[in-house]
Amino acid sequence: MGRTNTFPASGTWYLFDYGRVISTEPLAEDWDALGEAAGLDLRSPSSSYWAARLEYDGGGLSPAEYWSSVLGRAVGGDDLDRLEELDARLWSRLNPRTLEVLDFLAAQGAHLALLSNMPEGMSHRYESEASWPGFFAARYFSGRLRMVKPEPQIYRHVLKGLGAAPEDVVFIDDSRANIEAAEALGMRVVLLREDTDLRQELALLGEPA
Repeated sequence: MGRTNTFPASGTWYLFDYGRVISTEPLAEDWDALGEAAGLDLRSPSSSYWAARLEYDGGGLSPAEYWSSVLGRAVGGDDLDRLEELDARLWSRLNPRTLEVLDFLAAQGAHLALLSNMPEGMSHRYESEASWPGFFAARYFSGRLRMVKPEPQIYRHVLKGLGAAPEDVVFIDDSRANIEAAEALGMRVVLLREDTDLRQELALLGEPA
């Protein structure tokens, strides 16, 4: 039997990334606020903000260690708290198009889970302050797991936690590397771009073959 267009598919987990999927691209004003606090322009992809970010996301650096590497000097106390607050704000703007899809899926009783490369402190902040975590029956954050996408072990950990076969998971992410790693393990995938009609893409996937 081939795939059907049942949507949401029964028995399927819809596994969402957070950054640039549930959240939007950071706004210029939020980069400006973070840059003012840091004394550096951090918005460039080649800036020190990104140099050790994956290690920070994976729990390999403490907040003080990460921000000290970004600024090139020791950081602590109120300065560290302010940088952490502004960093969380940077990624806090939500994508209304993704929220519409999440609202629809939740109303249909779909199985929803989250897998995000995110520092531990930020994940706790969002879980205590934001509404979007309530969509998800299971949430997996790299900083707590001490592993990151696109490493295969984080996907295997999620599959085990969900009790799901790879083909019963649809993974949505904006990173091609993350998508390819999930697909290599047998997950169905959607690479989210600015012009992606997410609901249509999910509906086209239908049931696993």
